[in-house]
Amino acid sequence: MNPTAPNHFASGQVTFLGAGPGDPGLLTLRAVEALASADVLIADPQVLDVVRVHARAQVDTPLQASADEASIPADVPALRDTANLVMAAARAGKRVVRAVTGDPGLDGYVAEEMLACAAEGIVFEVVPGIAAAVGVPAYAGVPLRDAHGTDVRFIDARTADERCWTEVGASDATAVVSTSLDSVAAAAGELVSAGRKPDTPLTVTVAGTTTRQRTWTATLGSIAQVLKAAKVLPSADGSQPVIAVVGERSAAAQRERLSWFESKPLFGWRVLVPRTKEQAASLSDQLVSYGAVSHEVPTIAVEPPRTPQQMERAVKGLVTGRYEWIAFTSVNAVKAVREKFEEYGLDARAFAGIKVAAVGEQTAKALVAFGVKPDLVPSGEQSAAGLLEDWPPYDPVFDPIDRVFLPRADIATETLVAGLIELGWEVDDVTAYRTVRASPPPAETREAIKGGGFDAVLFTSSSTVRNLVGIAGKPHNVTVIACIGPATAKTAEEHGLRVDVMSPEPSVHKLAEALADFGAARRDAAIEAGDPVTRPSERRPGSRRRARS
Repeated sequence: MNPTAPNHFASGQVTFLGAGPGDPGLLTLRAVEALASADVLIADPQVLDVVRVHARAQVDTPLQASADEASIPADVPALRDTANLVMAAARAGKRVVRAVTGDPGLDGYVAEEMLACAAEGIVFEVVPGIAAAVGVPAYAGVPLRDAHGTDVRFIDARTADERCWTEVGASDATAVVSTSLDSVAAAAGELVSAGRKPDTPLTVTVAGTTTRQRTWTATLGSIAQVLKAAKVLPSADGSQPVIAVVGERSAAAQRERLSWFESKPLFGWRVLVPRTKEQAASLSDQLVSYGAVSHEVPTIAVEPPRTPQQMERAVKGLVTGRYEWIAFTSVNAVKAVREKFEEYGLDARAFAGIKVAAVGEQTAKALVAFGVKPDLVPSGEQSAAGLLEDWPPYDPVFDPIDRVFLPRADIATETLVAGLIELGWEVDDVTAYRTVRASPPPAETREAIKGGGFDAVLFTSSSTVRNLVGIAGKPHNVTVIACIGPATAKTAEEHGLRVDVMSPEPSVHKLAEALADFGAARRDAAIEAGDPVTRPSERRPGSRRRARS
């Protein structure tokens, strides 16, 4: 580098980043990469939660904003004045990410911020995002063009002038109108006055791409009556943004066939999973794929064994060659052994020469993160029984050592121990950790459980039933109860719960699948009967609970 050349990066740099219309899954790979390296994150309140999860824990967020502008302290600059925050951070040599709803190229205020950076010679880049005007219709099942082709015009009703309305009204283009819920009828009136027929099809989508999404189909002339009949207006939420699509190409018949998002079997359902976030990661992802909102509530806490000497002897035995196998039956078992290794200054190399088994995919992932690749993972059922199906019998010719180290919970069943002994192995059954009842969840969660705020609860064991009822109370009778097997269902019934869904196999993923089948059947029955599709929590009179995105 030429030492006399100006260093453009000395004054920091800014990434103007499009966060999309609301669905966290719509962030681009480049956006996630930029967020991970940010020193300062300045985000529109609507997408702050979407982007913050990808930033470092130490990232500075000058705007600790929420979507409710009334909750922003008076001494915090308004969003339209964020240029001052962006510039100040960049001048201090920081890497700034300015995250906006939708795409930065369609945000006039952001354009002003870019010009301010350019005027001061601050290096900046733009990471495009999915614009709400494009992403929301896609999630609503409303194509903007068809095989015959048509012009598409995008209108911001807040800034559109008379000429704009006249041009769109006089054409047959598909019009995508960004407006607010209580201004939809006025926008429709502008188009009719400009020449569009009152019977022109119209769709209106609120909270697009999130699990709060809702779409109404009407015409330019009937939209006011449709929203009033649906009891959507008048409303205190009338100022929330919506995307309206106007045109023959977005006819109702097409949307009925193409509405892929809102027709998911558990769309908008709040599903309670009595597990930690780490334990429930893949299960929560599966529920999200069905359109649900997963809410994890730990029902157990993990503590060290009361007498650690047994664990200490076993770990030393690993190093001295006492074992042929070590079998991990949970992520917590991996964590317990890893912590003991770190206490002794050991690492994954201590497993050299020892065969390692994992009871399932999540346990295997925890081992890989530790630096250990399992030699054996069940090919079928992800359980102790499934592990035994694939476990080789002891063979004195090929197995120089006949002993297995089994670190596990204090309340674990004897299935694996008995099965290994039957296969000819000696087992050191060691308590690696204790499971105790977790602390009660926050009052808001307890109220939602007892008051019917959740649409379903997934019980994965009898202990989750007992512990959840013990720390949070009994789920409301409108809540769908799903159990992983007969023993868990029996425990639920003993606690006065009605079991609605039973997994066909003892697998958490089969349990989620069974709940999705239940939701799909419930949805189909409502449609066939001509009833509105509602969530279980909406059956209660006067219920105003809504799922969170």
